[in-house]
Amino acid sequence: MTRDRIRPAKLAEAIAAHLESLILEGSLRPGDRLLAERDLAQKLDVSRPSLREALDLLERRGLLQSGRGGTYVPQLLGDKFSIPLLEMLERNQPASTYDYLEFRGTVEGTAAYFAALRASEVDREMVHAHFLAIEAAHSESDSDSAPDSDREADVDAAFHLSIYEASHNIMMLHVMSSLADVLHRDVLYNRSKLYTRKGVRMLLLDQHRTVHDAILSGDAEAARTAAETHVSFTKAALHEIDKSDSRLEKSLRRIVSGHPDEDDLLEGEGQATLRENLSID
Repeated sequence: MTRDRIRPAKLAEAIAAHLESLILEGSLRPGDRLLAERDLAQKLDVSRPSLREALDLLERRGLLQSGRGGTYVPQLLGDKFSIPLLEMLERNQPASTYDYLEFRGTVEGTAAYFAALRASEVDREMVHAHFLAIEAAHSESDSDSAPDSDREADVDAAFHLSIYEASHNIMMLHVMSSLADVLHRDVLYNRSKLYTRKGVRMLLLDQHRTVHDAILSGDAEAARTAAETHVSFTKAALHEIDKSDSRLEKSLRRIVSGHPDEDDLLEGEGQATLRENLSID
């Protein structure tokens, strides 16, 4: 009987498999830059030729990309997916926002559920650190009417991505990481509207705190409910704001055209309603 010879894996293949596992689990994320070849070889305790061969293997698979600034992890779904999607969403506002929030509500509830069940101590520390960043950004704003939306959008998106990482679901992690720009712009778009309503920032902060607390306490069902409630609130609030804006635009167009409706000329309560719609409160 002839025995099949078992061939040991080449060192380069073993190095590539190790780096691939780091990318798969999210330890190496899209945009992360690897150490310089010499430093990485020392860290992994391998020869530079073997490391170079491993990096070439991963680059051919599309898991790494080299450029003038070094070697880094690309977006795994690529710009051919995320950029056209982002442009399509922006062209179809506000309807696309509601579709995206509907998608996020389903995914984030599940991600929060798994994060509460599966998060390691390191994961919980990261979720906590990102929530503290949200609190800090919230406190840095001078008032409810003049928040730093860019800053708060950044820390908000980072908090949600940390939950995907803590879920230890590689599909959720990599799909949502590749949609990071969509997530960020969606958050920024939401906030630019939501912040025109007084007190909403505090409500959003409280909702993030509830998600954070449920994940850190390991209460999976509470985490799922809190995450779904947060996205549902955002979707419902934006819908109400859009309806209010639409009514206001119609009233203003009629007034400008010189053909106001009776409702546009109301005194007292009617005018108060119009002022309320115009207000940033």
